[in-house]
Amino acid sequence: MPLFDRDTSIFSDEDVLREDYQPESIQERDEEIDAYMATLQPVINGAQPRNLFLYGKAGVGKTAVTRYLLSHLERDVDAYDDVELTVVWLNCNNLSSSYQVAANLVNELRPPGRQISTTGYPRQTIFDMLYDELESIGGTVLIVLDEIDHIGNDDGILYELPRARANGYLSDVKPGIIGISNDLSFHDSLSPKVKDTLCEEEVHFPPYTAGELQAILEQRAGNALYDAAYGDNVLSLCAALAAQDTGSARQALDLLYKAGDITRSEDETTITETHVRDAQQALERGQIRQGMMELTRHGHLSLAAALSLAIEEETPARVREIYPQYSEIAERFGTKPLVRRRMHDHLADLAMQGILKRYTRNHGRSGGQYYEYDLDVTLELALDVVDGLDDVDLSVDAVRTAKRRGLH
Repeated sequence: MPLFDRDTSIFSDEDVLREDYQPESIQERDEEIDAYMATLQPVINGAQPRNLFLYGKAGVGKTAVTRYLLSHLERDVDAYDDVELTVVWLNCNNLSSSYQVAANLVNELRPPGRQISTTGYPRQTIFDMLYDELESIGGTVLIVLDEIDHIGNDDGILYELPRARANGYLSDVKPGIIGISNDLSFHDSLSPKVKDTLCEEEVHFPPYTAGELQAILEQRAGNALYDAAYGDNVLSLCAALAAQDTGSARQALDLLYKAGDITRSEDETTITETHVRDAQQALERGQIRQGMMELTRHGHLSLAAALSLAIEEETPARVREIYPQYSEIAERFGTKPLVRRRMHDHLADLAMQGILKRYTRNHGRSGGQYYEYDLDVTLELALDVVDGLDDVDLSVDAVRTAKRRGLH
């Protein structure tokens, strides 16, 4: 008997529900696609491309539509001998400056043996390298900068690249920028000279409605799941939950995928609304875990301090009670503690993210108003996250208590 068998009841092709799947057609984005295509038309005409910026929350189709249209554009230009098109993609998620974007673009354009360090060069040297690589390609080059809002106020590359031909840095290449931003206010934060230089087109992607999400799910489910594995009620619930929260197709697809995964793990053959609700809870726990992992150094220290008191069963606790725990842990790991007011800001951030609960206490004129904090996640989840951090741990007393209780 084999240890593993093919799935014959739930998923016919589960890759269709994954984030990196590119559908053959895009649902519920006709207006955005029409506007996008109009902006790309100069490329097929052999003219200088326009700069384009896409705005919308995560999961509303910006990147999917871009990949869809540019893949078609790359195929369609083959019919014209006077157009040569190169598309360069760069995700700016971990990049915080124009310098880093330019250096990483150089490496995107160079083969593995000619990669450069992304630090240590003068700024103009990096841009000269970028111009040299673009010139060596020639033709039309569309540079897609996904999550471009991560560069913040350091937007110089959005000024330099569009002006490179006019300034004599480029002659044989026609560059165009496609910026994709999850931050709807990113345009407002650009410097006036960048706004004037870009002369960009904008396409805004609104959140999906429940009906639009259901149409997307119907298309994907038809290819991803066996017909008997789900009903319209399951798709409707996934669509409604995602529409009420973020309006994100990614969230709706993740809910359906997780619900199918739970169904499979329980050795059942039909996804139910209960499976969808269980999937919603599991995904929320995963998001909270990820949020805790991505906290700043002092965010982790503040979490460990609150967790230490929770293990000692001394929560809800006031800031003045959490701060000594925070200071002890910080000093033990070689970090200078923040003043109490600044540490309190981190506790407030943890409460805003759903990691801590914050209670407002009002004892009238004599006692005044103050806050108390407690965990808003399970003790086990918070312990698991803190245990996985290399340079943060519980307070000394909490470690002893956790071991005595069999928690640590």
